[in-house]
Amino acid sequence: MTASVADRRIRGLRGPKPRVDPWKSHGTIIDIERRPDGRTERALTIFLAGAECPFTCSFCDLWRWTIEGPTPRGALPAQIADALRDLASPFPDRIKLYNASNFFDHRAVPPDDLPEIAALTTKFAGLTVESHVSTIGPAALEFAERISGRLEVAIGLETVHPVAVANLNKRLDLEQFDQSVRLLSDAGVDVRVFVLLGAPFVPTEESVEWTVRSAEYAMQRGAAVVSLIPVRGGNGELERVAALGQFVPPTLEQLEASLDHCLGFTTAVVTADLWDAERLSACASCRTAHIERIRRINVTGQPAPRVGCGVCSRS
Repeated sequence: MTASVADRRIRGLRGPKPRVDPWKSHGTIIDIERRPDGRTERALTIFLAGAECPFTCSFCDLWRWTIEGPTPRGALPAQIADALRDLASPFPDRIKLYNASNFFDHRAVPPDDLPEIAALTTKFAGLTVESHVSTIGPAALEFAERISGRLEVAIGLETVHPVAVANLNKRLDLEQFDQSVRLLSDAGVDVRVFVLLGAPFVPTEESVEWTVRSAEYAMQRGAAVVSLIPVRGGNGELERVAALGQFVPPTLEQLEASLDHCLGFTTAVVTADLWDAERLSACASCRTAHIERIRRINVTGQPAPRVGCGVCSRS
């Protein structure tokens, strides 16, 4: 992919890139997740090290966890095998292979590795991978046929706000998104969608509204799961946009409000991503209680009593 002016600007504003070992994953976590049919399942996420995504989105900080150049043949199966080696029985229901890039980009995931990856994941009923809509096609459907469990593809929709979409440098339009989701759904592949809270170029007073509208758009197109992700600053480009008055970091209150507004959705599970939630602006006295309330809603999908605070008077 030829670098655009925006690509070069965004990359030029980044700080130093840490050295990443392509033969060692960044670690694992096990979470309890809710599915649209009401079940809960244990999900193992392996954070894989591999090639950087070529799309250079303005809000992205995942480039820090990628290597220079293409992923070496055999590196991803080695990382997965190492992560599974000491996994205690019983195995989780789902495995999520997040490579901070695009699973169906041959530069990020060598096609020759796919049979071994499929073999390594046979004990899991569900397998989730992430990929840009432009990489989703026959290869995704072939991989779905190859694995023993049910495939779920995570796609970044980010936002349906028209100005923001045009300025994220993601190279995604809604028609392309709709077509990719339809292709996967028709083939029996589940779709998980990432939606941003606090996307640059969305007015902060409209942030919650557009997050909910974007989640609703994904649900109406057939998404099984929608994850609300607060935008994290620190990549240089967001600081440049903030100086122009076009980006304000989201708050914990906005994340909680967005999730509350999505509780009425009936055909998709909507959760709030709590990764680095401690970094979100919030009252120090009630921050932990609000995070725990969000965590409960994520698992149950049910309203929870609001948290009162004598310091900030928020409830």
